[in-house]
Amino acid sequence: MNKKLNVSASPHVRSKDSTSSIMRDVIIAMVPTTLVGLFNIFKNNGAGTGINAIIIIAVCIAVSMLAEYVFEKGMKKTITIGDYSAAVTGLILALNMPPYIAPWIPALGCIFAIIVVKMMFGGLGQNFMNPALAGRCFLLISFAGAMTQFFADGVSSATPMAVLKSADVAAATSQYSLLDMFLGMTPGTIGETSAIALLIGAAYLLYKKVITWRIPVIYICTEAVIALIYGLATGGGFVYMLYHVLGGGLIFGAFFMATDYVTSPITPKGQIVFAVCLGALTAIFRIWGGSAEGVSYAIIFCNLLVPLIEQYTMPVPFGLVKEKKEK
Repeated sequence: MNKKLNVSASPHVRSKDSTSSIMRDVIIAMVPTTLVGLFNIFKNNGAGTGINAIIIIAVCIAVSMLAEYVFEKGMKKTITIGDYSAAVTGLILALNMPPYIAPWIPALGCIFAIIVVKMMFGGLGQNFMNPALAGRCFLLISFAGAMTQFFADGVSSATPMAVLKSADVAAATSQYSLLDMFLGMTPGTIGETSAIALLIGAAYLLYKKVITWRIPVIYICTEAVIALIYGLATGGGFVYMLYHVLGGGLIFGAFFMATDYVTSPITPKGQIVFAVCLGALTAIFRIWGGSAEGVSYAIIFCNLLVPLIEQYTMPVPFGLVKEKKEK
C-alpha cells in the first residue's frame, strides 16, 4: 500500500505551544508581583494610591490592545490582539510605573510602545527592541519628574538604589533592610519591589519552559560580580552587592524582559554574550551613570546588538567545509 508523504522544508519542529499560550503563561507569572505590589501600595500609601495603581494597570492593558487593534484595522491587517502579546506589553509597562503617576502618562507610553516600536516594524516578531521598555524609556525622557518621584506614607522618599548611589551602604541599610527589599516593602514601581514575588513568577516560567535559565541567571550573576568587586573596593562589601541584586528591578528585567523571544539571541553562545553584556552595562549605568537605575537602558541597548551577536555566534552546519580562497 502506497502512503503519501508530506514533504516540507526544515526545520521539522512540532510543539503544542502557541503565541497565545506563551503569553498567557507570562501574564500568570506576573500575577504574584502584581498582587504583592498592590498589597504593599495599599498598606504603605493608602487606598487612593492603591486604586490609582489598579487604574494604571487596567489602562495600560486596555490602551495597548486598543492601539494594536486600531492600527491593524486601519492598515487592513489581520487582527492579532487575541495572541495576548499587546496585553503583556501593557502589563509589563504598567508594572514599571510609579503607583502615583497620572494614568494618561503610561497610556502615552503604551501607544508609543505598540504603534511606533512594534507595529511600524511589522508587528510581533519584527520589533527590534522590547516595546514595553522602549515605552518606559520614552516616558523617562518625556516625563522625568513624574517617572522618578516616589513616596512612602505620603512623604517623598528615595528608592533603595537611589539612597545607595547618593550615600553609602550604611545610609541605605538604615532606611531599608534587605528583608524589606526581598518582601517588597520599599518605594519603587508597582511591580519591581518584591524579589520573592518575582522569583515565584520566574520559577513558574522556568517550570513551563517558557524561558531558560541562561540569560537571566548569567545577567544577574554578571551584575552581581561587578557590584561585589566595586563594593569590596569602596568598603560596601557583600551587602552592597545584595542591594544591587534585590533593588532597581534587576530580577524583573532579567526574567521578564531580557528573555523576550524577539529581542534576545536564539543561539546558546549568543545568549551568554548577551547576558554578560546586559550585566556589565547595568552595573556601569548604576555605578557610574547619572541615574541609580540602569536595567531598562541596558536591555534596550543590548537589544540593538542582537543581530551582531547572532552573526558571530551562529553554529556552523554539520559537515560544512569552507572553500579555500584561490591565491
